[in-house]
Amino acid sequence: MNNEMCVEFDAKSVNEGFARVAVAAFLTQLNPTLDEVADVKTAVSEAVTNAIIHGYEKQEGKVILSCILKDNEVSIVVEDKGIGMADVRKAMEPFYTTKPEQERSGMGFAFMEAFMDEIFVESKPGCGTKVTMKKKIGQKEDMNQDGCGDSSY
Repeated sequence: MNNEMCVEFDAKSVNEGFARVAVAAFLTQLNPTLDEVADVKTAVSEAVTNAIIHGYEKQEGKVILSCILKDNEVSIVVEDKGIGMADVRKAMEPFYTTKPEQERSGMGFAFMEAFMDEIFVESKPGCGTKVTMKKKIGQKEDMNQDGCGDSSY
């Protein structure tokens, strides 16, 4: 099954909840577990919050959220046209933050990596940031009752 959706919304903190719910609702087509939905919602929340707080730095802008369902995998893209990042690798280091005065923990990318199977970040100063996250849904169904996977050797 392939299916896509794309929404664009103002870069305002009040829209972070909308983004989480939109992705969760779209994801239901794959019959995910509650844990899978929670993982995806957490990762989306982190990506959207980063776009709003770091991408636009209190300036007006738009966040573009798209999802592609292909077979049993969801691919989620969160994109902004904000200030971008000069050093993506450094920004992805745990505890690195450019906003310590706002009590930002610097764990956004670490959470995205922990809750999703893959994460790719593209950014260029002055051009914005694009975060692509992927997760296979229904992997737990492949496990036996003992949690050891396929027992045929």
